[in-house]
Order: sequence, then structure tokens, then C-alpha cells
Amino acid sequence: MVATERGHRHTIKVEVRDMSQLFNSMDPSPFIEKDLDDDAEEFIVSWAQEFSRDAPIKLRIYLDQWPADDPKELIATAVHNHFAHRAEITDLEFKRLLQQGRTSLFIGLVFLAGCLILSNMLTGNKADTWAVVVRESLTIAGWVAMWRPMQIYLYDWWPLRRRSRIFAKLSHMPVEVLQKSKA
Repeated sequence: MVATERGHRHTIKVEVRDMSQLFNSMDPSPFIEKDLDDDAEEFIVSWAQEFSRDAPIKLRIYLDQWPADDPKELIATAVHNHFAHRAEITDLEFKRLLQQGRTSLFIGLVFLAGCLILSNMLTGNKADTWAVVVRESLTIAGWVAMWRPMQIYLYDWWPLRRRSRIFAKLSHMPVEVLQKSKA
């Protein structure tokens, strides 16, 4: 559920039975370094994506079962750490994608040049049907080799940058933790 509040136009509300529902139970890390549960992360990220990039957001978590020690700071730190880590991982994916793009571009250009050179060597200035078929086939094959680098540089990087920005934003959002019966 999302509500509008003064100072934070968008508040993402999450209701859970206890703290453990927020976090991945299979993760052996200390609590403040634990991964969020996949469903909880998906819920928070999907709501964050609904809002404009510059809109301030806040996460409000309602706990049914309040632990003996006040969990507010612990949960806020764990949520911030999780999304900061996800932003780092996404930035790393972006760098790897660009490296793959550079490698693919180099291979594609070499292959394209090879196809054009081979086309010229095999057909020269011949204008008969088979020469045209060979020349065009090699030209098309060379340009098809350029498909992947073009896809990477024109389209594939956008979703990674968008996701990285969302994770970075979520790593700094205010996090409130409230006992459900008192809310």
C-alpha cells in the first residue's frame, strides 16, 4: 500500500508478522548484511519504479510482533545496506556489459572488414548474378556480426542504469519501523 504524506510524497508500506519475514532466511550473513527476501525486495522496487525518479519516497514497515530490542535502527541499516549492495552489483553488471560491448564491437568490426575484403577479392567488379549474391551475402554476414555490439550500445545498458539509480535511491530512503498495534 502506498500513501501520500507531507515531505515524502510517496510512502511504501509493508506489513509483516516479524522481522524475519523481511529477510532471506537462507542468508548466513550477520543481520545488518542480510539480503532482503525476494518478495519483499520485488514489492519495494516495483513501487519505487512507479514514482518519478526525483520523487522522494519513504519505506514504512509495520511489525505485528515487536522484538525485545528496538529493531528500528537495525532494520533501517539492513535495508540501506541491501540496496547499496544491489546498486554496486548492478554497476558491476553495467561495466561488464560495456566490456562485452567493446569485445563484441572489435570482433564484429574485424569480421565485417574480413567479409568486405573477401567479397572484393572473390567478386571484384563482376556484375553477374552469382557475384552479386556472394558480395551481398558476405556484406550481410558482416553487418549481422555487428548486431550484438549495436544492441548493447543502443539498448541493453538502459535497464541496468535505471535499476542502479533505483537501488541507489532506495539505499538512502528514510525507513520507519512501527509496531502494528500502535500504528
